[in-house]
Amino acid sequence: MLLLSLIYLGAALVAVPIAKRLGLGSVLGYLIAGMMIGPYALAFVGDQSEVMHFAEFGVVMMLFLIGLELQPSRLWRLRHSILGLGGLQVTLTTLALFAAVWLLFDMAWQSALAIGLSLALSSTAIVVQSLEEKGWLKLEAGQNSFSVLLFQDIAVIPILAMLPLLSFMPESAVQSDHAALTANWPVLAQVGASIAAIIGIILAGKYISVPVFRYIAKTRMREIFTVFALFLVIAIALLMQTLGLSPALGTFLAGVVLAESEFRHELEADIEPFKGLLLGLFFVAVGASIDFGLLADNVSLILLLVLALVCIKAGILYCLSRVYNISRSQRLLFTIALAQGGEFAFVLLTLSRKLAILSEAEAAIVTLVVTMSMLVTPLLLMAFAYLQKNSAGDAPAFDSPADIAPSRHVIVAGYGRFGQVVGRLLKAQGYEVSVLDHNPSQIDLLRRFGSQVHYGDASRKELLDAAGAQDARLLVIAIDDPDKTLEIVALARKHYPNLQLAARARDRRHAYQLIQQKVSVFNRETFDSAIVLAVEALQLLGNQKEEAERAGRLFREHDVESMYMLSALWGDDETYGVAVRQRMEDLKQVLAQDTEARERLATCKQEGREG
Repeated sequence: MLLLSLIYLGAALVAVPIAKRLGLGSVLGYLIAGMMIGPYALAFVGDQSEVMHFAEFGVVMMLFLIGLELQPSRLWRLRHSILGLGGLQVTLTTLALFAAVWLLFDMAWQSALAIGLSLALSSTAIVVQSLEEKGWLKLEAGQNSFSVLLFQDIAVIPILAMLPLLSFMPESAVQSDHAALTANWPVLAQVGASIAAIIGIILAGKYISVPVFRYIAKTRMREIFTVFALFLVIAIALLMQTLGLSPALGTFLAGVVLAESEFRHELEADIEPFKGLLLGLFFVAVGASIDFGLLADNVSLILLLVLALVCIKAGILYCLSRVYNISRSQRLLFTIALAQGGEFAFVLLTLSRKLAILSEAEAAIVTLVVTMSMLVTPLLLMAFAYLQKNSAGDAPAFDSPADIAPSRHVIVAGYGRFGQVVGRLLKAQGYEVSVLDHNPSQIDLLRRFGSQVHYGDASRKELLDAAGAQDARLLVIAIDDPDKTLEIVALARKHYPNLQLAARARDRRHAYQLIQQKVSVFNRETFDSAIVLAVEALQLLGNQKEEAERAGRLFREHDVESMYMLSALWGDDETYGVAVRQRMEDLKQVLAQDTEARERLATCKQEGREG
């Protein structure tokens, strides 16, 4: 076990950072790691079926965390896309794939239907992880994709119940093969048990779990909090599995119930590391399960089937995106995000093989098609990101240089919540401000309220020229993308040497990069507001207002000074770590010495009055 763990972790440590550096994303990195160590490549590990069963628990945890971010009211708002869009996707895709397999491969209708049902589902793990990693999950396409995936998780329940009806085996053999506790119950009893389990999870989450979390929180034992969080997730998953239901659906509902509790953020912090580790293991197992021998023997057929699967699903998804009025800019992302097979297909295909609906050879071919389609998805999403960034077709969407009003004073790049505060203050002081923003929905909103904002990318020289960069005195870079900020800084340094720069820093690491780029004026986006809150917290704890404000001012001065000193050490982890610890000790001494000095001064004043 230790050796296997070492192999999995070592492969991930090698492949994932390289994949991220090449812009391939972590999901593709894990898949490549699995392909390298799998039984059909370097053979460092053997059969992946048992590992897959364990690693699929990462999907369960991921749905729990997603549930924590979806309050019941927000889930209710998604009901139309979940039931309507998700229901149509599963139904239409199943029928299309069933017809294609039945007509083209002369299979029994039961086998064709089992394949259609299995391939209609998409990969929750790959889609959600990839969209979240790229920041697309909260976009319109991401939200609709999640709605479809959630319906698919619900649809697994009736599909599992349907498969035994398609079996060529005797009824007694089918029943004994089914592992669910309710397998031999009447249909109404199974439905009743399912509804009771879901209601029980909702009630237990609200009236039992929350009080238990409060009790544990009072003990101040963080590890027990984590233990109970894991216990809750595992218990719900086991209950749902025992009843033949989707464990991921059960934990998702539990997450939704707990989304309104005060422990939401702590639960996210506790579960996240386990989710990330198990999901990574799942992707490695998927990559390792690719049978290169079978692929080599049937390479033309497999590639043709993968292409057909992606095209059929993509065609149906694109048509549905038009019916449901998904915006034109989001349709392609929605289409390619779900155009693959999913992890639940492995479960359905395994059961289909056990029930003799599919032969060993047929199940192996379809399983390989699903795996290859999952491997293709990160590549399609990467191609979409590249086209979105570099497509010439996107350029006319920006305002033309002739439409952009130049400014003699200030150009603001990015007019979100940060940039608006800066821009409004500068305008109030009488300065001309030319604003560039590349978010079309933000532009439309601001223009409805009368703001003069231009749609453009400040990293493009012709648009900066049009905004007046040659004559302006100041460029304020207020966008929230650190890489894009550095790109604009480099452009401004090269072409506008007299233009002063003021930048928004995302975090301390980004601040170090700006210091190295010689940007002298910048501000970390949450730093000052955090200090203000800390000062008010000191007052709530009984400190005098003057003392609290002085402590906040000293902390700010010391932190800014430390940041410039430590920026030269950033990248050397050992030296940097030692310097950080030393600066923390220095801060404690500065605050302590200031307190002592004020106490001595107060004592002297008191003695002087008494004298």
